[in-house]
Amino acid sequence: MDDSLRAVASSLGLSDFSRHIFLCADQSEAKCCAHEAGVESWEFLKRRLKELQAPGAAGILRSKANCLRVCARGPIAVVYPEGVWYHSCTPANLERIIQEHLIGGRVVEEFVFATKTAQ
Repeated sequence: MDDSLRAVASSLGLSDFSRHIFLCADQSEAKCCAHEAGVESWEFLKRRLKELQAPGAAGILRSKANCLRVCARGPIAVVYPEGVWYHSCTPANLERIIQEHLIGGRVVEEFVFATKTAQ
């Protein structure tokens, strides 16, 4: 493998993450929410996770998705490895998801609309 790729993976903590949140934001065609609402939520998520890079919040990855194909009650997010899908991911609701699920490990049932079935 290429050393530069290893360096990037190491700097991102790809082998050490505990959870990964994908947020539908900055869509080409806004369907689940207003374009501005998606961008606002994405900017909030990026800022808060950066602020929280302390014990307990380390190892959380985030990715912006153009579309998660759930075009209702957005912004939409999905958290892995649990496969928990959240609706209405406003900055206020994302704060709860960050604190309770991403850091605390407790799913925020109020905003869940789907989960991965156990295998």
